[in-house]
Amino acid sequence: MSFGAHAYAEDPRNADILISVNGALAPRTEATVSVFDSGFMLGDGVWEGLRLHAGGIPFLRAHLTRLYEGARALDFDIGLTPEELTARLFDCLAANHMTEGVHIRLMVTRGVRATPYQDPRVTITPATVVIIPEYKEATVNNAGITLFTSTIRRTGPDQQDQKLNSHSKLNCIQACIQATKAGADEALMLDPQGFVATCNSTHFFTVRRGEVWTSTGDYCLGGITRGNIIRLCKENGLAIRQKNFSLTDVYGAEEAFVTGTFAGLTPVREVDGRRLGHPLETPPVIPGPVTKRLRSLYAGMIEAEVERPR
Repeated sequence: MSFGAHAYAEDPRNADILISVNGALAPRTEATVSVFDSGFMLGDGVWEGLRLHAGGIPFLRAHLTRLYEGARALDFDIGLTPEELTARLFDCLAANHMTEGVHIRLMVTRGVRATPYQDPRVTITPATVVIIPEYKEATVNNAGITLFTSTIRRTGPDQQDQKLNSHSKLNCIQACIQATKAGADEALMLDPQGFVATCNSTHFFTVRRGEVWTSTGDYCLGGITRGNIIRLCKENGLAIRQKNFSLTDVYGAEEAFVTGTFAGLTPVREVDGRRLGHPLETPPVIPGPVTKRLRSLYAGMIEAEVERPR
């Protein structure tokens, strides 16, 4: 089952995929980790979502940089060099004969603990490294998704740093539950001052008077796709502002879209029951012209920046 920006068609081939657990390949039904694993027990780990396109992984270096920075922030050693981890990724894909239309979840936890206890010093094994590749292509969404503003706020770096792509996603899950109960596809989340920060599983952009706006980035993950869209705007003459803005600014926007590795750019048609579009004009066709242009530019960027096995 899938929803919103993460909608996809079920693929029967996924029943027979091989999953890599610490370098050993196992069928989907047999791939397991210990109940004492740090990720299962405490959400103590980091992860990346990757796409397989034309035999390669777009923006792989940026994803690995974020992964290794996250492990360093949590003070544990992944146990593999980036080159070794890259080789393991492509070995897993080769074992599954995969070349296109695949989403990969790369997960690394601190390892197995001797007992249920949060102190990292009770960890008794090297890091656990799991690679799950699935045939999963995003359903192209031209109708737009709906967002609901959650009461769950993004926290500052002195609480739980939102720039850390950790397994601990409870605040995002709580926000997603609120949005689901409100009948929306995804949650829009505010920062501690009440400015728009991001969504529970994607990054948020809005278009006002021809300018593309996104948050300062102070309270959201350093999204790879988010960064690429900002870069595309700068390189192609689109005014892009990373700034504080409120829900009032969002409600009066001509366009909005969310970004993520899985679906790229997904248009937003409605926020908190307000249909987006210029307030003095008939609501525009979804997706709007800026969203459509950036979608096209992003597709070209993927083609140009696919990293393949050496």
